[in-house]
Amino acid sequence: MDVQTTGWSEIGPGCFARRYASFDVTVGVVVGADGLLVVDTRGSLREADELLADLAALSKAPVRWVVDTHWHFDHSFGNARFDQATVYGHETVPAMLAEHGDQVRAELARRSPEWARDMAELVIVPPSRTFASVAVVDLGDRLVELVHPGRGHTSGDVAVRVPDADVVYAGDLVEQSGPPAYGDDSFPLEWPSTLEVMAGLVAPRTVVVPGHGAVVDQDFVARMHGEVREVADTIRRLAGEGVSVEDALAEDDWPYPKEALVEAIRRGYRHLRESGELRDAPATPGTGRTSLPLIPPQ
Repeated sequence: MDVQTTGWSEIGPGCFARRYASFDVTVGVVVGADGLLVVDTRGSLREADELLADLAALSKAPVRWVVDTHWHFDHSFGNARFDQATVYGHETVPAMLAEHGDQVRAELARRSPEWARDMAELVIVPPSRTFASVAVVDLGDRLVELVHPGRGHTSGDVAVRVPDADVVYAGDLVEQSGPPAYGDDSFPLEWPSTLEVMAGLVAPRTVVVPGHGAVVDQDFVARMHGEVREVADTIRRLAGEGVSVEDALAEDDWPYPKEALVEAIRRGYRHLRESGELRDAPATPGTGRTSLPLIPPQ
């Protein structure tokens, strides 16, 4: 099923998705008797204003709840425009926004004069309601489940499940419009087990909404699980064989383009050393945070 870039697509009863050209973010909406639940608020106040106008065209109901699927700017920097809503997110999100939000804002401000104006006006608003593993939101006539299946794209990824509609909004744990985004805050060795847990939320007819791109299904999630497991297994094998970080990328056995795996390899080697799984693993240069989390091109 394709997701409209010029309007809302109803992907399940009372469940909608809309794909925006900016950063190719796919936003979700769940309609309940007491209001709307919005999944992700986009990357700036300007983008959030556009989203609010599109929501008004979809429904006259108020936005009562927001879920940040993770802390990255393109999913959470619009939160300030939803000041009448309860914003949910994983318990790690407020600290990550506090620690890295200003750095990301400065990087975005350098993109263009328009983005500079956006970032000058921006107030970063973290979730007001956080949870560790599971939360439930009552929309009046239906329940929505929020699940943290584990670490993968970030430390605080959240999947939003609407049981009565058989819809799951997966955030960036599932990527359709490109390879998985292994940023410098990702967990490449844990991502496979996280997707394995998430597979328990996905049935044969479940509609899965990725953080970027068109909706997918159980088979797509299973394929991605196999591919991220291949990445993790290859990292472990190469590190165990004493292959350096720089030489690891030259290996041919990768399921994704090599340029998409630079951080996956660096982070994987670092986590192997930190866990003691491979005490003699080759040193990883630049193991401190030296770059921003992934800021994709528009």
